[in-house]
Amino acid sequence: MYRFFAGLVLASVAVLNLSGCATTSAPSTVKAVYHVNTPEATVPAILNNIRNHMNADPKAKIVVVTHGPGINFLLQDAKDAQGREFSGTVSDLASKGIEFRVCNNTLVSRSINPDRLLMETKIVPSGVSEVARLQAMEGYVYLKP
Repeated sequence: MYRFFAGLVLASVAVLNLSGCATTSAPSTVKAVYHVNTPEATVPAILNNIRNHMNADPKAKIVVVTHGPGINFLLQDAKDAQGREFSGTVSDLASKGIEFRVCNNTLVSRSINPDRLLMETKIVPSGVSEVARLQAMEGYVYLKP
């Protein structure tokens, strides 16, 4: 009887290993979505977090999804409290592969012409649905700085 159960267990483990159920492997690249829906005053710290993230893990795939007041820093001529434009930092991060996505619902509800957005941005239909899609469909981890 022992042999029968031992054989059954070994066969089950073999099947699980072949199907990939018994083993897990870490993804080769961390994918993170930074959710930004706060005004410009919070953005310097958020961008610093993103820069630190990239310094610690240069292979990370990072997407910044914005909506509501979170889109403000991605408008042309937007400045921080010290009068520095965000465009230089956004451009630098984009050159390192960071993506910036802007909610079209916010643009429409606030009557903002998409031409006012920085060139590094991409418009998505809905910021919140984009965050959910990235998590559910593409395996991104959620970060709310």
